[in-house]
Amino acid sequence: MKHIVKQGEPTSFSDWKALANDDWQPKYDDLRGTEKRDVKAALMTEQGHLCCYCEGQLIESDSHIEHFQPQSDPAVDPLDFSNLLCSCQNQIKKGEPRHCGNLKDDWYGPDLLVSPFDPGCEDRFAHTGDGLIKPASTHDQGAAETIKRLGQQ
Repeated sequence: MKHIVKQGEPTSFSDWKALANDDWQPKYDDLRGTEKRDVKAALMTEQGHLCCYCEGQLIESDSHIEHFQPQSDPAVDPLDFSNLLCSCQNQIKKGEPRHCGNLKDDWYGPDLLVSPFDPGCEDRFAHTGDGLIKPASTHDQGAAETIKRLGQQ
């Protein structure tokens, strides 16, 4: 997992949200077109075109916008750019089981999910010579649970 430093949201996204009025409130399900493409492009750029979880190479056609804290949580604003990431889809490794954001789904354990927003996140994982990811410390339950939940075992 690579530490991600959030940048500002795209102007088109800010402008779209600013169109809110008494008759219309922006919802994540309404996000499409230019605004959605701009959000995804901004996320991919700030992440160096790497998946927020496994660091696999992101490609436009095989990635999605990921809510770190699930948008199903009523306390979460689904349009808060600071909670958005870009995750690979399961097609990166054809035939492999779901992983990363697709497998994480709505799971969020603040004490067990390692955050790519945490500057120390990289130090919590070790990569083996055969491409596996493991906790850097055998005592790090959060890293172990994150690996399990993201299908990176």
